[in-house]
Formats: sequence, C-alpha cells, structure tokens
Amino acid sequence: MHLDIETDDIPAEVARLEALGATVVERHERWVVMQAPTGQRFCVVRVQRPDYPKNANRWN
Repeated sequence: MHLDIETDDIPAEVARLEALGATVVERHERWVVMQAPTGQRFCVVRVQRPDYPKNANRWN
C-alpha cells in the first residue's frame, strides 16, 4: 500500500512530519517522498481532488 498525504502547503506539512520523526527521501517539484521511522515510505502531495474536506487541517 502507498499513502499520499494531500496538503495545501507541502513545506509546512513536511516540516510537521519531520518533527514527528519522518525523514525526507526525495524532493520533487510537485511532491516529497518521505519515510516514517518504521520504514514505510509515503508522499506529501498537493491537494488532488475537488472535494478536499473543508474541515481538514489547512496551513494557510
């Protein structure tokens, strides 16, 4: 399984996840590949869908 974390502010979300122990594996123009302390890799990506929940955390 692959997890994508959608966000409206990739740098802020990456910083938050790094503070929780994740590490950056690769930086791309539109996404960042990260690794959890347990070894699972995941991506932090821009919002992908028009029905992005209005009550989701937003970093505006």
